[in-house]
Amino acid sequence: MGKKGKKEQKKVKGAEKTAAKMDKKISKRSKREEEDLAALIAEFQSLDAKKTTVVETACEPPSPRLNASLSAHPDKDELVLFGGEFFNGKKTYLYNDLFFYNIKKNTWVKSEIPNPPPRRCAHQAVVVPQGGGQLWVFGGEFASPDGEQFYHYKDLWVLHLSTNTWEQIKVPGAPSGRSGHRMVLSKRQLLVFGGFHESARDFIYYNDVYAFSLDSFTWSRLSPSGTGPSPRSACQMTSTPDGSGVIIYGGYSKAVSKKDVEKGTIHSDMFLLKRDEGGGEKWSWSRISPSGSKPNPRSGFSLAVGPTGRALLFGGVCDEEEDETLEGDFYNDLYLYDINKNRWFPAQLKGCKSEKKKRRRGKKGGEEGEGSEVTRDETAAPQGPVEVIREVVTEDGTVMTIKEIIPGTKTEEESEGEEEEEDEEDEAASAILVEPCARSSAMATVKHGKLYLYGGMFEVGDRQFTLNDLYCLDLHKMDQWEVLVEMDPKTQEWLDDCTDSEDDDEEDEEAKGGDEDEESEEESEDEDEEHPSVQPGEELEDFQSRTEQYWVALARANMGPEAKDKKVHKVGIAMAKVFFEDQR
Repeated sequence: MGKKGKKEQKKVKGAEKTAAKMDKKISKRSKREEEDLAALIAEFQSLDAKKTTVVETACEPPSPRLNASLSAHPDKDELVLFGGEFFNGKKTYLYNDLFFYNIKKNTWVKSEIPNPPPRRCAHQAVVVPQGGGQLWVFGGEFASPDGEQFYHYKDLWVLHLSTNTWEQIKVPGAPSGRSGHRMVLSKRQLLVFGGFHESARDFIYYNDVYAFSLDSFTWSRLSPSGTGPSPRSACQMTSTPDGSGVIIYGGYSKAVSKKDVEKGTIHSDMFLLKRDEGGGEKWSWSRISPSGSKPNPRSGFSLAVGPTGRALLFGGVCDEEEDETLEGDFYNDLYLYDINKNRWFPAQLKGCKSEKKKRRRGKKGGEEGEGSEVTRDETAAPQGPVEVIREVVTEDGTVMTIKEIIPGTKTEEESEGEEEEEDEEDEAASAILVEPCARSSAMATVKHGKLYLYGGMFEVGDRQFTLNDLYCLDLHKMDQWEVLVEMDPKTQEWLDDCTDSEDDDEEDEEAKGGDEDEESEEESEDEDEEHPSVQPGEELEDFQSRTEQYWVALARANMGPEAKDKKVHKVGIAMAKVFFEDQR
């Protein structure tokens, strides 16, 4: 080998060593960030631990949020809302609050129950009727206030609705920490599919399947035969009516290209995971090709299961990625998938007929008969969809322009006169008032044959609008949406007045590992008086040494007796650092 070849070989080896060192540094940073987040989570849990009794308070609708869970109570006319997240342009907030919505009274109650799960979003919640009603929660994520670091949960919780108690189910064999996964009830099992895990180092998408037995309280990983979906998160997962399997549709994943650029993929394929005949735990994957009018590819859609074996898909967003820019088209359409017929079709709302029009038709019907009315309606020429634009002014003076598509209605024959055309216009105007605006990451559930839709978000330019409105649609009548809680413009907070120099300062602080500590200042006001105080002129090392036993004991109380001493000690020291930085 010549001198030139040796030099090239040395350069390659040098590059490999540099890359290895960089990977090691990133790995250490990722581990350190995870420990810092664990300390922040433990700090929040220490606040929750102070609650010893159940407190239920009538309240206004929950604050704006997305990626929460909305579930139908199995025994009462109530909806259960848990967790979620909110971003105001500068800071990310995570929730673990619990709300109950009374359907008949249209009222909200906040229920503060001792020892709840830590704050999270993008988790999954499933209601089962056993034991007086239970809400099972698995996984999800916690984010640092700056939204740059993530902690993914792998814990399993159950809320006993009859006794208002939370219980953590600690059994081995659970799926790895993740968010954006899906979980459904299939006979006496909770089935978990997919999701993702993201850190400062990398991201991983999953396509594994786990089952949790509600009888034996054990986890098992399934090994289905056949070819299943590629790794993904945020898909649609629906149990088949007979409980023999589940349907997987769509989802989202991303990968790094050869140019080291992250590229997202929106999936639109569909699969059936079915338990083999004869019982047992043998499962198989098969790809299915539904007929009908399929939804165009999208992510962030809301999903629910309606009556007669129909899966519901609402809204979502289709992102167009070009280089480092990202623009999205948001939707507010509704699609139904008939599991029994393996067919997609768009929901067509009929619209409500005004009382005035009903009376006029009744008079005319006396001459022509009811049968002629039905024939006339069925043969009327369809009217195309109408795009409606309305503006909402937020508290800070920002004008939101919301575009809505009103489904086409059936026209009347010209012989019915101009008055009935005016009635048609009045009906269209009434439909405008109750049409949900386009959005993604909203929460949806079905109770008594009605679809309920809460919250979510949409974007206008660089600004994100997070919603707290509530809509209802009767799936039997399919006439029109009913607004139960209107969007409150006063809740639309957005902080985007930071200068470039301030952004640079924040990046410098993040590099020092102190950004998430400063961001958590507002959340830790209540506990400041009870923790050991920082003495004037005291350095971090001195403070940690002086108060080490206190913080380690607090970490142990939050992490439980099963946690390893080494990890408890690290979390305790990190908690001391969080508190020290807050005080400075």
